[in-house]
Amino acid sequence: NGGCYMSQQRADTGTLVAVHGAGLAYGAHSVLDDVSLTLEPGRITTLIGPNGAGKSTLARLVLGLARPDRGRVERRPGLRVGYMPQHLQVDESLPLTVDRFLWLAAPGRTRARRDALQRTGVAHLRRRAVRGLSGGEMQRVLLARALLRKPDLLVLDEPAQGVDVAGQDALYGLLGQVRDETGCGILLISHDLHLVMARTDQVVCLHHHVCCSGTPEAVSRDPQAALAISREIGDRRGEGSDLGSLGNAYKSLGRYAEAIEKHEAALASAREIGDRQLQGSILGNLGLVYRSLGRYAEAIEKHEA
Repeated sequence: NGGCYMSQQRADTGTLVAVHGAGLAYGAHSVLDDVSLTLEPGRITTLIGPNGAGKSTLARLVLGLARPDRGRVERRPGLRVGYMPQHLQVDESLPLTVDRFLWLAAPGRTRARRDALQRTGVAHLRRRAVRGLSGGEMQRVLLARALLRKPDLLVLDEPAQGVDVAGQDALYGLLGQVRDETGCGILLISHDLHLVMARTDQVVCLHHHVCCSGTPEAVSRDPQAALAISREIGDRRGEGSDLGSLGNAYKSLGRYAEAIEKHEAALASAREIGDRQLQGSILGNLGLVYRSLGRYAEAIEKHEA
């Protein structure tokens, strides 16, 4: 492991974490190969890619829970990190309230726990049993728990999993507010590019190596991003074209059509309750989804030709 180097010193003190040419293998299986990533204050970076692409492993490098075999990871001295896991199992037999759950992370800091719940919009759940929370409520409580550290960097692994489209949009909006209010950097791991497009500053498409990176609009036009999405829905290697096959292009088309249906249902609900801000956000996402849908339709035409 002579090529591994973890540094707490940075030439650029504004950068939170910088991953330089990192490689990591488990036995003969290469998980990450020559991966570089920079996380800055006040910027939301979304990491997308199929299952097994190395997203969680890269997050572990960022968190300092794993070390690369090659390359190096530099972190700002004194960096405070808040982590929101993808899953958290709580024994249903435990009579654990939300406040008591947060107390485990911040004992004795009653005011801080209340403020964190208030910021994430679930102060009314303070005395509710954790086992009785909905998926969306639990995600907000987990976010409140992460915020108790007053983090410079938030790392969130699939934060909207199990939450409906309207709840996802509200959660991503909340993350934007947290970023604006605190100036923290955010690393977001997601499968659903079309759901986070309007809420992120930078997208990194990962499939063991960095396939592409840039603004959401730029990445959505990159064939490597299309490949990563098609792999996520079942394409094994994507041989012969950027979409892999006509069958996978049709699967992708169906996935986007389903996303549009969910967004339109959420939009109808937002209109019914008169929430103009939510309507605007959903419409913005819909526009991006429709543009992506058009690109897949063009790909199908080319395959059929």
